[in-house]
Order: sequence, then C-alpha cells, then structure tokens
Amino acid sequence: MSAVTTSVAVKPRGMRPIVKRLIWIGLIVILVVAMALSTRVVSKDSAAAQGTQKFNAAEYGAAQFPKIQSYIADHAVDAATLATAVEKDQSAAAKQYGKSVDGATYIIPVTFTGVVGEVPASGYTPVTVEGLPKDINVGLQLGPAINGTDLRDVTGKVTLNDFENQIEFQNAGAAINDVLKKNLAAMNATELKGKTVSVQGAFTLVNPQQWNVTPSKITVEQ
Repeated sequence: MSAVTTSVAVKPRGMRPIVKRLIWIGLIVILVVAMALSTRVVSKDSAAAQGTQKFNAAEYGAAQFPKIQSYIADHAVDAATLATAVEKDQSAAAKQYGKSVDGATYIIPVTFTGVVGEVPASGYTPVTVEGLPKDINVGLQLGPAINGTDLRDVTGKVTLNDFENQIEFQNAGAAINDVLKKNLAAMNATELKGKTVSVQGAFTLVNPQQWNVTPSKITVEQ
C-alpha cells in the first residue's frame, strides 16, 4: 500500500483592522502638516493679498526725485576738489566720490558755481566754472530733452533687481528725468545764458576732461 501525501494551503493572515486604521490616521496627519507648512498667511492689507500691482513710472519718478535731490545735496563733492583728485588718480577719485551699479562706470554727485554759456537746441550747455583747470569742460543738461540715467543711478542702490524687468528699469530712469524736465521748464532754464548759477547734479566719470552733468537742483545767483 502506497502512502499518499497531502498538502494544506495556508492562507496568509491580513493586517488587523486596528493596524490599518492607525496607518491611515498617520498618513492623514502627515498630509495636514505638509499643507500647513506650505500655506502662507497674509493680512488683507498686504500687497500679496491685493495681487501684483502694475508699476506706475510717473508715481515712482515723483516719489524718487526729492530723495535723489537730498542724496546729491548730502554727498556732492565740490568740482575743484574733484578735479584735483581726478588729475591725481581718476580711478581712485571715482571710487572715493562715486557709486557704481555695474562695477565699471561711476556716477559722481558734484556741486559747482559757474556762468552759463550758449544754450543749444539739444545737448549739453557749456558752463564756465571758476577754479577748474582750463582743460576740463563742464556741460549741463538744461532740456528740453534729458538723456541718460545718472540721476537714477547716482545712489548706487537702484538696480534691475528692484524691478520686474528691463523695461520697468528704463521707465524708472525716464520718469525721474521727466520730473527734472518739468522743474527746468518752470524756471526757464533754456534762457539762462550769461547768468551765474549754483548747481548740484551728477555725471558719469568717463572722460576726465568732459563732465556732462545732469542737474538735480539749479539756483540762479542774484
């Protein structure tokens, strides 16, 4: 008689209901914590709550121009002092008295008193400044067009990173210049030929013999 071998399949035991429940509870807790960490609470008055606001160049220029005037008034170097420093070492003078937003060019706040020459239809008006070497020519922007971004950049604190894009950055500089144009028009700056003026302004020091100054403030001497 032959022996018969039998096998019995053993059904694996599943997780106990209490274990399943604990796992689900743990997953829910993890999800809630993750949601809480990724949620930022803002007040109803914050910029984020109100959404992204469109850049207003005119408002920016009106707000910044007085601050730029104040900065130049506080930091402007006398033209004669600057001329001596530039003659000795242009690079050192630029770093001592100016600010740079690109590490290459320096904008210098400057102050001087001089006699206004012939005012051209466009470009820079020559100003004869007493105390400067004869080989240094000073030009002054009197409008009606105002070029460049010397006023925007003179503090060294306004950079592209402050704006959404390059267009806003350019518009910011143009808006500051627009405020200056209004001020110059109000004082009839294009009719200053032959008059003695006290100037506060800024220029990019590139050519040590040609200072093309954008004014922040002009006072006509009596």
